[in-house]
Amino acid sequence: MNKDSHVSLSMQAAEELIRKSQVARGEVFVLGLSTSEVKGENIGTAGSMVIGRGIVSAVHEVCRKYGLFLAVQGCEHINRALVVERALLQKDHRLVEVTVQPSLKAGGAAATAAFETFIDPACVEHIHAKIGMDVGDTEIGMHVQHVQVPVRLNVWKIGVARVTALNSRPKLIGGERSIYPEKKEVDLTSGED
Repeated sequence: MNKDSHVSLSMQAAEELIRKSQVARGEVFVLGLSTSEVKGENIGTAGSMVIGRGIVSAVHEVCRKYGLFLAVQGCEHINRALVVERALLQKDHRLVEVTVQPSLKAGGAAATAAFETFIDPACVEHIHAKIGMDVGDTEIGMHVQHVQVPVRLNVWKIGVARVTALNSRPKLIGGERSIYPEKKEVDLTSGED
């Protein structure tokens, strides 16, 4: 599978996740990406800046189209910190900036690509994103707000890496006497648009 198909599939998956999740402008989309897994290697063993730049740029383009902020998760060597645009850090005062510059061997190709290509990059320790996409089992769940709802996408592999996606919804609280507002349900499992 070539770089162009990775880019195309990444754009398609991100677009589908955003449409199915019905997120509002200004929300955060978290991306976890193992370029090693895309290539068919074990996570963390064969990072590729070419693949990282291609996929991060593609997802970033889709996020900009919908007015979303992109947060790109780094690997465990930087404690899964995320690269964001400083504009998001300034908008959301709950975010805590950390001092690190991702590299291929500490942060991974995706976080490094984001740090290189974002206008004014910053790294944050944690985030509570509305939606997220994980390419290669990088475990983004800690960065998607509760309650997480799996989203089945038509694109379920990029290269050799498995693609999983999450939406989130507010918690239902209060117990059996509680009344919840009527809300149009979106079938997130059908695979249909």
